Amino acid sequence: MQKIYLVYDAQCPACDHYCHLVRIRESVGELVLVDAREPGPLMDEISAAGLDIDQGMVLKLDHQLYYGADAIHMLALLGSPSGVFNRFNRWLFGSRHVSRWLYPVLRACRNLLLKALRKKRINNLQRPGREVF
Repeated sequence: MQKIYLVYDAQCPACDHYCHLVRIRESVGELVLVDAREPGPLMDEISAAGLDIDQGMVLKLDHQLYYGADAIHMLALLGSPSGVFNRFNRWLFGSRHVSRWLYPVLRACRNLLLKALRKKRINNLQRPGREVF
């Protein structure tokens, strides 16, 4: 069974809750949650690809990285049909157009939440002046 990696900020309560609720079909593989605040080869790969983890989650499937709206769209397509949350997730983010429109709004809300909680950015791309939200 293949492993599918979902890399996200575990210190974000909204992200953490979403990632623990989302389920993928068993026939697709095993979803492995990865905290982006923990260093490792996967975070190195994400940084080398130039993906700012503070601006979007990453889904790694079949050696390909899906970022932000594309990640949430792929999760919806891979989603299990069981449970109200997963059916709603597929209905909402199963459309690439809706995912690309809605994801920036959700990201802005997330950034406001992390600013209110006084969390530091992950800043995996080491950009100066990007330490706090």
